Amino acid sequence: MSDKLKEIISKQAEQQNVSLDQSDDIVQLVGFIIGEEEYAIPILSIQEIIKPFSWTRVPQVPKYVMGVFNLRGAVIPLIDLRLKFGLTEQKHNDETRFMVMKDGDDVAGFVIDRLTMAIRLKKTDISPAPDTLNGNDTMIDGVGKQEDKIITILKVKKLLERDF
Repeated sequence: MSDKLKEIISKQAEQQNVSLDQSDDIVQLVGFIIGEEEYAIPILSIQEIIKPFSWTRVPQVPKYVMGVFNLRGAVIPLIDLRLKFGLTEQKHNDETRFMVMKDGDDVAGFVIDRLTMAIRLKKTDISPAPDTLNGNDTMIDGVGKQEDKIITILKVKKLLERDF
């Protein structure tokens, strides 16, 4: 487990002073930055977060599919979320991470610009995706509101869909 993920989990453990009857009303997410925006996904959808390492390019796939990498014997596709979201390509730096997400048997690695923190939101602080984005084609599951910012919550199932 990466140091950053351990840090996120320990911060979350510190915030666990919520009574049990309230815990059902709390959604636990992990936040990350792509470009200038903050996104989040449910913490239970994360298999692991790792520092970038070498991968193998694969021919005839969309530009956002960087290739595949080997994670303890499993070959996992690697997707650059900057490119998938229509942003310009960026060189990896010290804050770049590979976030391995899972949903059932579907697993993929995603390149994120920067990990932020564990986020605990009350369900009442999460709104559905804007009307213009409703439907099965959107990657947006909802919009979380914190005091000073808005966080876009992504659908892991939609991110993991293979369209290549």
